[in-house]
Amino acid sequence: MLPEYSWLAWGLIIFSTYLTGVSKGGFAGGFGTLSVPLMALAIGPIEAAGLLLPLLLVMDAFTVKAWWGHHDRAEVWRILPGLALGVVIGTLLIGSLDDNGVRLLLGLLSLLFALYMLLRPAAGRPISTRWAPLAGTGCGFTSFLAHAGAPPINLYLIPRRLAKRTFIATCAIVFAAVNLMKLGPYLWLGEINLTSAWASLMLVPVAWAGVRSGLWLQHRVNETLFFRLIIIAMAIVGVQLVVKALG
Repeated sequence: MLPEYSWLAWGLIIFSTYLTGVSKGGFAGGFGTLSVPLMALAIGPIEAAGLLLPLLLVMDAFTVKAWWGHHDRAEVWRILPGLALGVVIGTLLIGSLDDNGVRLLLGLLSLLFALYMLLRPAAGRPISTRWAPLAGTGCGFTSFLAHAGAPPINLYLIPRRLAKRTFIATCAIVFAAVNLMKLGPYLWLGEINLTSAWASLMLVPVAWAGVRSGLWLQHRVNETLFFRLIIIAMAIVGVQLVVKALG
């Protein structure tokens, strides 16, 4: 049985799903952080997160297949332990966190990322690998709360100066890993149920279309513009989350 959402809610859900697919297929999750905030304009943020996770796993399957072999394995292995720790922290704290406090934290993190990349786009040496565990933990935690793991990973991986193809592929593997880690806790906490699962199943074609669109678009966007688009997306997300938290 499908949820009884309004037409506006379904419109936002469909658009968010498509946007996330585009982001995963060709933009390393840079725009996908907008999905839960957009859905949360019409439905609850926890409900939105539960509905989106099965779709993210479907998108991950398409994306990993498309980008497998182009990722930086060393970077993935550096990040994985932190991902697991972040998911555990999110699972333990989810019941005690204030929604607006989480939005404010995510918004400020996104804005800090955008400012850092705008002010220091190519200055200094690449960031040290010692930051990988912290980036992984931040990604696991923020991804668990609102599928918003892109800012912490971008803060680490973009200054690592990977080639565009390697960057996209590495992000694809990292996001697939963290989403798999989240599945058990989401089921345990009841964030995924039969009603949300039916809605997710109905949206699989939209998810597939989004991923295919992202794969097509990324070949037509040059590397400099690609990273600028991600920075702009993070700034937009940051402003939206801060306004939502303080409003």
